[in-house]
Amino acid sequence: MKIASVVCARGLTGFYFDDQKAIRAGAQADGALYIGEPATAGFSRIRQPGESISVMIFLDNGQYGWGDCAAVQYSGAGGRDPLFLADTFIPLIEQEVASHLVGQQADSFVRLAREIDEMKDRQGRRLHSAIRYGVSQAILDAVAKAHGLNMCDLVAKEYGTQVSTRVLPIFTQSGDDRYSNADRMIMKGAPVLPHGLFNSVQKTGQKGENLLAYVRWLAQRVKDYAPYAGYHPVFHIDCYGTIGQIFGADNYIGIADYLEELEKAADPFHLRIEGPMDSDSREAQMRDLRGLRLEVDRRGIKVELVADEWCNTLEDVKYFADNKAGHMIQIKTPDLGSLHNTVEAVLYCEQVGVGAYQGGTCNETDRSAQVCVHCAMATNAAQVLAKPGMGVDEGYMIVNNEMQRILALRAAGIGVHQG
Repeated sequence: MKIASVVCARGLTGFYFDDQKAIRAGAQADGALYIGEPATAGFSRIRQPGESISVMIFLDNGQYGWGDCAAVQYSGAGGRDPLFLADTFIPLIEQEVASHLVGQQADSFVRLAREIDEMKDRQGRRLHSAIRYGVSQAILDAVAKAHGLNMCDLVAKEYGTQVSTRVLPIFTQSGDDRYSNADRMIMKGAPVLPHGLFNSVQKTGQKGENLLAYVRWLAQRVKDYAPYAGYHPVFHIDCYGTIGQIFGADNYIGIADYLEELEKAADPFHLRIEGPMDSDSREAQMRDLRGLRLEVDRRGIKVELVADEWCNTLEDVKYFADNKAGHMIQIKTPDLGSLHNTVEAVLYCEQVGVGAYQGGTCNETDRSAQVCVHCAMATNAAQVLAKPGMGVDEGYMIVNNEMQRILALRAAGIGVHQG
């Protein structure tokens, strides 16, 4: 079965592009907006609407596979690709990408995805990570349809894995509404919560006191309002480097002392801290996360460190994993470009004994979230991000329901790889 044509549609994402540099420098919020001038190239405002491109790959039998190109909320930060604007990139997909795909056999997800991932534009530049991300989703869907398989089963077939037989732990994110949204998570029985969005020292506290108080509040809230007996979620809080800003990124003893306080505040719940520092380069970030992990492990502090910033590509994931820079790595799906990189990143982390958190961004779409679920189920990721958006209910619904559909279809013997 051959690829017959490629069609694009301009779309929106489930959140916004935010200028992280301006926010970390103290830009003030005004309702849902931010006041001040942007600090990152490409931004016209500190916060602007997220944009996506739907890519539809038609087969010569009339079926089509589709995916959504999308970039992370904090585009242009932490070594990531620049701002992704749909009108800029639709012509490139409809012309250069389409001319590469049309006429090819829809025989292998990995082969076609790798070709797009390695493709250069007419100026000799690698395609934006958002393009590689969305086009690879459409390729996965189209090739799966050509083979009569569920997307997760096609991934399992090509990588020799077994599709999960259970719903994977879902990690929900709160945005700035970290109190009422935590209540929504608790009501839904979310396995991992709440993200928290502590993205400035003002929010974390000059000595970390605000985050400490929040963790205490969260632990008590779960105890008071657990939706069922035995509900015991993991607390996973993203600190965007603010702990390092407060104590010093390479002050491993000082940060560990603070993490020990957080551990006690979270008791009896397990705590993960994502992005304790942002050390401004890949090498420095790896060094500081590794150093902090060694100190935390030496002292028996039961707080897991999660790598995020400066860990953007498959090569980065392997680099951080090999150096044990953190206990868990967020595999931020849009940053890795083609989805085959996400699959290989999860499998590599599992191979070397580092937690594989298949994440992403609030600034994605329902479609990218659904396709990502198939990759997570095929690789048995340790946890999966509820996305898109910051409203909790919508992202949790999309990710949970896609997992439930996969389990139901496979139980009925539909689209299952028999290898």
